[in-house]
Amino acid sequence: MTADLNDLSAFVAVVQAGGFRDGARAKGVSASSLSEAVRRLETKLGVRLINRTTRSIAPTEAGARLVERLAPALDEVEAAVDVVNAFRGRPTGTLKLNVPGSVARLVLPSIVTPFLKEYPDIKLEVVVEDGFVDVLAAGCDAGIRYDERLEQDMIAVPIGPRVQRFATAASPDYLDAHGRPQHPRDLLGHACLRGQFASGTVPTWEFERDGDVVRLDPIGPLMVRLGAAVDLAITAAVDGLGIIHLFEEWLRPHLDSGALEPVLLPWWQSFPGPFLYYPGRRHVPAPLRAFVDFVRTNPAGGPASRLGGN
Repeated sequence: MTADLNDLSAFVAVVQAGGFRDGARAKGVSASSLSEAVRRLETKLGVRLINRTTRSIAPTEAGARLVERLAPALDEVEAAVDVVNAFRGRPTGTLKLNVPGSVARLVLPSIVTPFLKEYPDIKLEVVVEDGFVDVLAAGCDAGIRYDERLEQDMIAVPIGPRVQRFATAASPDYLDAHGRPQHPRDLLGHACLRGQFASGTVPTWEFERDGDVVRLDPIGPLMVRLGAAVDLAITAAVDGLGIIHLFEEWLRPHLDSGALEPVLLPWWQSFPGPFLYYPGRRHVPAPLRAFVDFVRTNPAGGPASRLGGN
């Protein structure tokens, strides 16, 4: 009895993603087509592979055993097909990256263009998500995250600036009207423009000076989704609505123009730059291998990169 390879691949995608909708996103197809593929496979094999409810899916015992054996086999099929890249003058194919909004805005612009010019036969897809993501379940080849948000058991390669800072700033008009904070705790008496992750978590503001770390949860008139609506918060800060705390490079053009004034500069906290990460126990597709090699040679995107600040 021979099952269709596409149906087998669809089944694995659904189980690994934990649902038809996320599996469809990973495969780049519709959820209904995945559902039909799994139904065909179950009919062909004569056994139920997935228990479905209105809210979730879970593999049956037979389905779990099948995925356990099938997923590595499909990886081997992918690796076998990718072997032909060795016979081309340059690698070809699609590279799909999962990155947070800050990386899409601040890190990738100085890397993407020179990479794609060097490898014109590679197509790059960038998925922007700010939460914790299983890159394989999301249908991506690799991800970019900061150290504290890396998945376990991954190969991590430095990418972009190796040192970044959080900057705090406000418009000169706001500071003239409300005073200039001299210590981080003074922010508790100011209007602060906050950010929120997709999960609903609101990160604290952290400051550090001479080993003294201060963590605050200030309040203010505006809360935005980090990544998706950060520019709205920056505009509000420039317009004098309050104090903003964000990646230095995101604020740098406004700091340089004078539209924003640095606040608590000696307290600005530095942190390590991001990492490109990918699974270490599976075949590395040729487009990803080319990107890894490029990043290792040009970790900050070349000499024109200004990321990292001072």
